[in-house]
Amino acid sequence: MENKSATLPRTVGFWGTALFPVNGMIGSGIFAMPAILVAAVGNFAPWMMLLGALLILPLAWVFAALAMRFDGHGGPVLYANAAFGKFFGFQSGWMRYASAVVAVAANTHVAIAYLAVLFPVLEDPLIGSAAVIAFIAFVTIINLVGMRASVGALGLMTVMKLAPLAVLVVWGLATRDPAIGFSLPEFSDFESVVLLTFYAYMAFENGNFPAGELKNPRRTIPLALMTTLAAVALFYMAVIWAYLAIAPDAGGGESALAAAANEVAGQAGVVVISLAAAFSVAANILNGGIVVPRMTFGMAEQGTLPAAFAHVSPRFLTPDVSVLFYGGAAILFSLWGGFAALAVASTLSRLVMYLLSALALPVLERRDGGKAPWWHLPAALLAVIATVWVSTHASAEAYQMLGLIFVVGTGLYFLAVRQNAAIET
Repeated sequence: MENKSATLPRTVGFWGTALFPVNGMIGSGIFAMPAILVAAVGNFAPWMMLLGALLILPLAWVFAALAMRFDGHGGPVLYANAAFGKFFGFQSGWMRYASAVVAVAANTHVAIAYLAVLFPVLEDPLIGSAAVIAFIAFVTIINLVGMRASVGALGLMTVMKLAPLAVLVVWGLATRDPAIGFSLPEFSDFESVVLLTFYAYMAFENGNFPAGELKNPRRTIPLALMTTLAAVALFYMAVIWAYLAIAPDAGGGESALAAAANEVAGQAGVVVISLAAAFSVAANILNGGIVVPRMTFGMAEQGTLPAAFAHVSPRFLTPDVSVLFYGGAAILFSLWGGFAALAVASTLSRLVMYLLSALALPVLERRDGGKAPWWHLPAALLAVIATVWVSTHASAEAYQMLGLIFVVGTGLYFLAVRQNAAIET
């Protein structure tokens, strides 16, 4: 089969690549995390974010090592395919795709909800639903017209969401007493939120999906993975320290940072942080719209999805069918009010992708017979242990929905295989 990824230009360098994991890890959670962690573990909260980063670090090492072996689209799909065959490669991609489509539908509602605080007209159900559809359609159009336009818009949104948070951190720590102490929490309190810190870093792997359009991806992706994970961990810690210094008892729940901003800047601070939250969620959605269609593009290249998904727009040089299908699926899910159970399973389905990738690294290196760096096998083992441990905390309902996702995906896989066999004969 012809390698269609060669028709997609490699236009994205290190900084563009770094935007993908940053916007995967920093979405709406950073605006709620400070109050949740402080309520659970007190002034140990910033260090919980460091522990979460260390928990997911072996997985980041695995993805960095795998990125050095491949330079095409698909990321985890490509890794599982090469190690275990097309069926497992498809399941890795399908699980991630199901998670992403549900997430973009849910997160768009969250973004509109943030904006409704400033524009009450969006509280009307009909107008709110129309705004959700319009936003997903707008993101889809941006992704359709080119990778440069998508990355440019993503960069602008990233600045608009991080700048107010950075100002809040500097202002808070400079004007309030940062001497907030340090005390270890009870183990039961620690365990109740350690998984939350792990989830905060999920989507760190977003830079691996569009490797076919990155400049020197074998070097760029590992560097972006390591630097962004460290930078995001430090940023999370700084934001929580600022919250502790400003308003640990101000309440606010999911609007914890808005409450903190109100303490230092009044209503103007609330407006700025609310806008930053809306842009943060929007950037997270745009980010998914860039990377996930590149995954289905790679799956079509490997023959596990219909060939139409590998079609490239002759005008825009983007995987147009994959982009449009992703946007259309997200719009349909945004109209379905009963996808809460599926959303619960979305994290678990992503863990399946992580597990397959962690197992793929030693399998591929053993098959190649070459001498791999000594740390690869321990990193893969730690990644497997962390992934399995996190999955044991999922509910029975999540596993039931995971089974449903698997059955549906398996049906689609064998349908694609049958169609490809018919074409070849």
